[in-house]
Amino acid sequence: MSTDRNTADITYSELVKLGLQGIAANILECERCQLNENATNKVIMRGSERPKVLFIGEAPGKNEDEAGIPFCGRAGKILDELLDYMDLEENEYAIINTVKCRPPNNRKPTHKELKTCRPFLLAQIELLDPEVIILLGTTAEQAFCISSLNWGEAVITPEGKHLMKLYHPAALLYRRSLIEQQKKMIDRNRDLWQKIQ
Repeated sequence: MSTDRNTADITYSELVKLGLQGIAANILECERCQLNENATNKVIMRGSERPKVLFIGEAPGKNEDEAGIPFCGRAGKILDELLDYMDLEENEYAIINTVKCRPPNNRKPTHKELKTCRPFLLAQIELLDPEVIILLGTTAEQAFCISSLNWGEAVITPEGKHLMKLYHPAALLYRRSLIEQQKKMIDRNRDLWQKIQ
């Protein structure tokens, strides 16, 4: 998609009007911050366009940057195990990240980078319209929330969505002891997505 204006000027409400494909096109063209300069691929989303559950991760890593697909590396295998444990089918979930380009050396996105990419994030959330939003780790929480959440405790957003924070799959790679805690959090909240028709 070619546009007559710089993507730096586009707003969240304009992105929503463009639809998911329009957002994807704008992400591909985006030069709003320096992260795009070293990106092999922009990483937009994976999964259903009508998900029950939306997972929001931190940022693309090396494998994601190469493939252009969220969570396709080692942390992705852990996330796939999580999806299986949650009994979610492929058409029931979607996965996006707070930023769409890989930060150098897999560092955390800066506050400025999160803010710059936030219109894309919010527009994707609105159009995907999930019933449940799961923030994978504190960076996703910082990008989306005004106040902090307790791990594994679901709250209701002003829009009526169920919102919950779980451990990022990368954390589970290095702290396997957290896996059982994560499963308990899921079990306590399982009815949130299982009751959705």
